[in-house]
Amino acid sequence: SVVTVFTGKANCRYYAKAELLADYLQANLPDFRVHKITQHPDKWEQWLHDVCEMNGWEHTQSPIIWRELLDRGGKGLLLGGVNDFLEYAQHYYGITSKMLSEEMLDIAEENLQAHIEVEKEEEEIKSLIKPLQIWITSASASICYQLIPLLANGEVFGMTTEISIHLLDTDQFKDVLCGIVMEAEDMAFPLLRSISEHTERDEAFIQADIIIVLDDVLLNREAQSLENYIREVSEICQVYAPLIEKNANRGVRIISSGKTFVNLKAMMIMTYGQSIKPENVIAVATSWESAAKAMLARKLNMNAAGVKDVIVWGNITGCNYIDLSHAKLYGYDCAIWGPANFPRPLLNMIYDSEWIHSEFLSAQSSLSSRVCHSVGMLPAHAVATVLRYWYHGSPPGEIVSVGILTEGQFCIPEGIVFSMPVRFQNGNWEVMTELEINETTQEVLGRLAHELIQEKLIALNEIEEMHPYGADKITS
Repeated sequence: SVVTVFTGKANCRYYAKAELLADYLQANLPDFRVHKITQHPDKWEQWLHDVCEMNGWEHTQSPIIWRELLDRGGKGLLLGGVNDFLEYAQHYYGITSKMLSEEMLDIAEENLQAHIEVEKEEEEIKSLIKPLQIWITSASASICYQLIPLLANGEVFGMTTEISIHLLDTDQFKDVLCGIVMEAEDMAFPLLRSISEHTERDEAFIQADIIIVLDDVLLNREAQSLENYIREVSEICQVYAPLIEKNANRGVRIISSGKTFVNLKAMMIMTYGQSIKPENVIAVATSWESAAKAMLARKLNMNAAGVKDVIVWGNITGCNYIDLSHAKLYGYDCAIWGPANFPRPLLNMIYDSEWIHSEFLSAQSSLSSRVCHSVGMLPAHAVATVLRYWYHGSPPGEIVSVGILTEGQFCIPEGIVFSMPVRFQNGNWEVMTELEINETTQEVLGRLAHELIQEKLIALNEIEEMHPYGADKITS
């Protein structure tokens, strides 16, 4: 069969004239078949150039019309532009077009609007079927193994959102990554479009929508100094940040997790990648939140899920402060009865205040030990929970602690990544600045900020040593 192909700028009046005549011929001639292709005016020149180059044609105007000897795909026979087609129609079919210029302009305007609407619909459809691109660094870590099923089962991003997971690590872990890929493929998750391993840094973060940074430095190795550890973190981020800027999608969301320097990693990614939006980089504190809730629940002999609004302030994997002043209990069995959604202030329910000031606060080092020695379930759950909140919102009224770049909230100095209370809504987060904090907490926050400022200064000194002539540009 033969089909006549009509292509042109969506707002071209001559394309409109040829199109209308083609519609008439198709309606009245049984063997005359038409296929139309409109292009946005901004894309027309390049599209026309590519078509002519591919077919060996010379044509410079809109429209361009050809006949295909097979149904859309065979070799094309160029008819030419609008005048060539009018001559063709008159010669073979004895039909001429009497369309006025004003009608041509009206139809051209309608064509452009229709083209824009179709493009918009196609983009919306593509966004529904295009999988989220998720990159995980240091993917040989045990947390990654535990995290993949949580991401792929639909509970984090929704039961209609497909994902593609990219595992990134060094070449020495290639076999481990291949093993994880094979096992994930064998599990046949309905929403996991693909999973792949990568050991070439240059291809890292291509089209990334989400990046989960799991890199850790090995503490106590040969009793290194704090400066050396911070240098390691800086070097990792110095590699990642430019690659994120170059390869990732513009609105990429970055999560810093792991067992060491999660605040600093987030800080240095923003420092080295100045086009990365600060609001799109957060450090995860949920593991410490969860461990503290579990410890309190054991003391109260209740379910840890009923403990809410425990705040983690400061340096998540360093000196932090577990704040119970806003904590609430739900479903706690006591003399005061209330429905399941009735909250009770935690500090009113723990009558042994000495336990809070001695055992609980002094036990924060043991909390840190529990988190850092977890085999992966706890930090994986923490990352998945924060991602779910980021995409779908946190429970109304509930406090979530994450490390974010400070802007002077709660009188904390600006320009450091500090864990504080936030809420997630409509794909964004906002700091819960309406929370009141007492003088004692304010003093603690000042001390915690000092530690993070020192970390930052050490890191910036490292930058200055590595880039003595470009430090101002890098850190401005």
